[in-house]
Amino acid sequence: MTCCEGWTSCNGFSLLVLLLLGIVLNAIPLIVNVVDEGQFFHNPISCFEWWFPGIIGAGLMVIPATTMSLAARRRACCNNRTGMFLSSLLNVITVIGAVYCMLVSTQALLEGPLICNSPENSTSSCEFSFSNLSDIHPESFDLQWFFSEACVAPADVTDPTANGITAGDWRTHTLHFDSKENKYRVIHFSVFLGLLLVGILELLFGLSQMVIGFLGCLCGVSKRRSRIV
Repeated sequence: MTCCEGWTSCNGFSLLVLLLLGIVLNAIPLIVNVVDEGQFFHNPISCFEWWFPGIIGAGLMVIPATTMSLAARRRACCNNRTGMFLSSLLNVITVIGAVYCMLVSTQALLEGPLICNSPENSTSSCEFSFSNLSDIHPESFDLQWFFSEACVAPADVTDPTANGITAGDWRTHTLHFDSKENKYRVIHFSVFLGLLLVGILELLFGLSQMVIGFLGCLCGVSKRRSRIV
């Protein structure tokens, strides 16, 4: 097995783990919503889990490249020049899905759960739009909705430590389920931080496989393996 084939095989296993993790993370707020409310999309934790960043972006869009890469272990379609080229090509879909997952997760972390923006968890702002994903302001990425004692800080407070809450002691105030507000904040933060990390890792693996697949297409595979194929 050449280095290209070996990395492709390892890459496929890594993507498989990440896509399963993305699907599970995306499903957590959906399941919690059903358990709490008894039906889907009734007072959801946020809009963003319904944009399916983990199920579609980090999940379904990664399956083609994962399947092709895992085939390298079985001396199948990845063990020739054409297979390596297809592996590289399919990872373009993986990269697009990973970027989508990252954009939705970043936007979710910026805005926080619906309960922090609407007392009734109004879904009036849940209409999906690609313009929403591009409307990201890094300067507002202070996670004040999570680190503050109250879900939404007073309008005249610009310093996230003004309420006496700092990143160092946030666990005292947020990492417990003593209220619906805190429960939703912890779930929202944990899920979308996890999805953001999954998206970043999938992006890195996808880009690396595009390079490796291109090199494998140029350099070919091992002679012994080529005869088997």
